[in-house]
Amino acid sequence: MDLRRLRYFLVLAEELNFTRAAHRLHIAQPALSQQIKALERDIGVPLIERHNRGCALTAVGEVVAREAGELLAHAAAAQQRIRAAVAGRQGQLRLALTRSARGGAVDALIAEFRTRNPDVDLVVTTGWTSHNIAELLAERLDAAFIRPPLDTAGLECRHIAREELLIAVPADHPLARERRVTRQRIAAEPVILWPRENGPGMHDHITQQLWPNGGPRIIREEPDDEQLLLSVAAGTGIAPVPEGRARALRIPGARLKRVTAPVPTVDLALTYKSHRMAPALKRFLNLIDALPGADG
Repeated sequence: MDLRRLRYFLVLAEELNFTRAAHRLHIAQPALSQQIKALERDIGVPLIERHNRGCALTAVGEVVAREAGELLAHAAAAQQRIRAAVAGRQGQLRLALTRSARGGAVDALIAEFRTRNPDVDLVVTTGWTSHNIAELLAERLDAAFIRPPLDTAGLECRHIAREELLIAVPADHPLARERRVTRQRIAAEPVILWPRENGPGMHDHITQQLWPNGGPRIIREEPDDEQLLLSVAAGTGIAPVPEGRARALRIPGARLKRVTAPVPTVDLALTYKSHRMAPALKRFLNLIDALPGADG
C-alpha cells in the first residue's frame, strides 16, 4: 500500500475538507482528489462521503484512518532506526577483548562508547589474541583487541596503548628486594608464562626483549595472568606481566619489579577487516582516534 496516499488520506481525515487538507499538504486540490480516489481503488471500497461543506468518513474510512496513523508512525520510527544504523548510532558491534588487557584503557573505551551510543547492541566476549583473530577471520566478530605484532593478511590494526612490562617475583625471592632487575639477573631464573599459541607475536616479542640471549627457562605454563601471578606467589618462578593487568589483579605474595633500560613494553591494538566495516565499528574507530596520543 502506498504510504504517501495513506498520509494524504490521514490529513484529509483530520480536516474533513479537501481545500484545507490540500493546503496542509502543499499540493493542489485536484491532485489530492486523485490520490484519494487511487487509494479507494487500492482498497476496493469508498473511504469518504463527499458533500457540499466537505466530506465525512465511511465506516471503512474510519478504520483506514486509525490504522494509517499507526502504520505511518511505525514507518517513521523505522526510517529513523535505519538512518541511525547507517550513521552507526544503532545496530550491533561484536567485539572481543584480550584477557591480558582487561581494565584500564579498554574498559574505559568501551564505557565511553556505550555512553555515546546507547542504542548500539555491543556484544563483548573475551579470548586469547589467536582465538580472537580466528573468530574475526570467520566473520563472527566485527573487531577484536589483540596484542601485536600481528602478521595476518586481510586485517588492519589500530594502535590503542603501550604499557610497560613488569617482572613478577615471589615476595621472598632475592629479586624482591631490588628496585629494578637486570636481564642478566633473570636470565637463569625459572619462568612461568602462558602458551605461545595463545599469541605468538606477543610471546616472541616478550621473550626477545627480556631474554635476548637464548630465551627463558620456562618451567610452567598458565592460561592467564591471574593464574600466572598466583603461581608466582606460590614460589614457582618469576613471570613477565603487563603493568596494567598486574596492578589491577594485586595478587598477595607477588612483587612487581621494573626492568632496567631498555624498558620492555607491550602494545595493545584493535584489529578488524577494513573492507567489511559495520557503521558502528566506524564510530568505535573514531572514538579511538580521539584518544590522547592515538596514531591511527
